[in-house]
Amino acid sequence: MEAEFAEYGAKRVVKEFFACNTPGPLFLPKGKCFANPPGADIESPPWITDDEIEVFASKFEKSGFTGGLNYYRVLNLNWEMTSPWTGAQVKVPTKFIIGDLDFVYHTFDTDKYVNGEAFKQDVPDVEVVVLEGVAHWIQQEKPDETTKHIADFIANF
Repeated sequence: MEAEFAEYGAKRVVKEFFACNTPGPLFLPKGKCFANPPGADIESPPWITDDEIEVFASKFEKSGFTGGLNYYRVLNLNWEMTSPWTGAQVKVPTKFIIGDLDFVYHTFDTDKYVNGEAFKQDVPDVEVVVLEGVAHWIQQEKPDETTKHIADFIANF
């Protein structure tokens, strides 16, 4: 995957992930990571400037994408390591904010879990907020709305 990302370049990879606003699982097929071929220019989302994308890209140009990709490579190991806490509840007040276009929200029935009784069993004092028209980057896409939700939550204490 790192080699395929290198073919696209860090700036393009960052732009692709920021531009992803299609609900559903995120698939990066081998040999064709993104819908557009390497070298194709894609438009930046309206909520981020090219200068900001350049900052993110410059960091990945130095470090590469291996660290981020390794998180997904060890998902099964993470489940094994956290198995002693299976069934444990989060017992503090919690506000969960997600976008309705977030690919995570539409993967593995996360939307059904978040909006159903199972989430409330795991996190009894949870308040769920689903922001409309927002994908994965809620704090960038809707900064004022996200900040208000967080500030309102903190004000309860």
